[in-house]
Amino acid sequence: MKGLFDDLEVNSAKLGQTVAKRNEKLVKLLDAIGDLSLGSFSDHTIDAFGDAYEYLMQMYASSAGKSGGEYYTPQEVSELLARITVVGKTSVNKVYDPACGSGSLLLKFAKVLGKDNVRLGFFGQEINLTTYNLARINMFLHDVNYEKFDLSHGDTLLDPAHWDEEPFEAIVSNPPYSTKWEGDANPLLINDPRYSPAGVLAPKSKADLAFTMHMLHWLAVNGTAAIVEFPGVLYRGGAEQKIRKYLVDNNYVDAVIQLPPDLFFGTTIATCILVLKKSKKDNTVLFIDASAEFVRGGNKNKLTEINQQRILDAFTERRSEEYFAKLIPYEEIKANDYNIAVSSYVEREDTNEAVDIAALNAEIARIVTRQSELRTQIDAIVADLEGNNS
Repeated sequence: MKGLFDDLEVNSAKLGQTVAKRNEKLVKLLDAIGDLSLGSFSDHTIDAFGDAYEYLMQMYASSAGKSGGEYYTPQEVSELLARITVVGKTSVNKVYDPACGSGSLLLKFAKVLGKDNVRLGFFGQEINLTTYNLARINMFLHDVNYEKFDLSHGDTLLDPAHWDEEPFEAIVSNPPYSTKWEGDANPLLINDPRYSPAGVLAPKSKADLAFTMHMLHWLAVNGTAAIVEFPGVLYRGGAEQKIRKYLVDNNYVDAVIQLPPDLFFGTTIATCILVLKKSKKDNTVLFIDASAEFVRGGNKNKLTEINQQRILDAFTERRSEEYFAKLIPYEEIKANDYNIAVSSYVEREDTNEAVDIAALNAEIARIVTRQSELRTQIDAIVADLEGNNS
């Protein structure tokens, strides 16, 4: 509970110009929250406070979300990530999120497996103090007691907090997209055992694959990591291509899933899920194009249960399906310069209506003939009008 409300400013003039006015506003706020119908904390289906926070972040994305590099994971995406990492399992040792935000991704394991089936607890780290405090509150609100979670405040890439707790059997994360970090400006980082195996550091302006390498290093041999990635990391060149080469050459990439656009708060881009494993049965990579698996809900796209299940079934069965999923051997990815974008391997279905060229040409000829007839009639009318006027 230490420092849980340290960044809460109750003397702000935004609440009122006098102590009495500020107290009045705070009382109204607490009474309004008390009147919310949240149900029993032990029998919930949604992360109510987390959802409310996500909604507020969506409203203020331009000022608070994007500037802080903070993106919040919709509940249905969180559930899909959790289910991907526990396929074939009824329990795991520990779950981990190195950019845990409000903690909603970690809490999905309590729903998917049951909190008692995460045997050694929930672990995470968050760089934003306010969000870190919200994550701790979120754990308590969802009946995950303090001895079952270990959340830390700090920079995961430069100062990770859980060296003594790794490896983790299930890792899920939606790290900030293309955020800046020290990278090669700090030459000591190449000696970090998390980054050194690839022989190169992620670019200073794009830390996406630094998070990926961190998670891979802390992944258990029998574990699975499911990471929401910015699409550029799948095909960009330079250092990122070298890191992809390391991942593919060592057979760590299990699957790449293309998600629909406009799923996340604060951004409309079409993200993807990178699934990593250290113990694969073959050297193929499964590519799934789920870009059409959504329904429009309000001003955002959403993954329904049916959409989630189709993706999960394709991932579990690990077989090719025309226009949706394809198993690609290592040699083909290597020949394609380690490009692992889904669109490079899964053909999109052509939904354009077939055109009968002969029929179209006949219709054009009929229109031209009719146009000529009308033009002759109009010329005759104009000539007649000109004759009457003279």
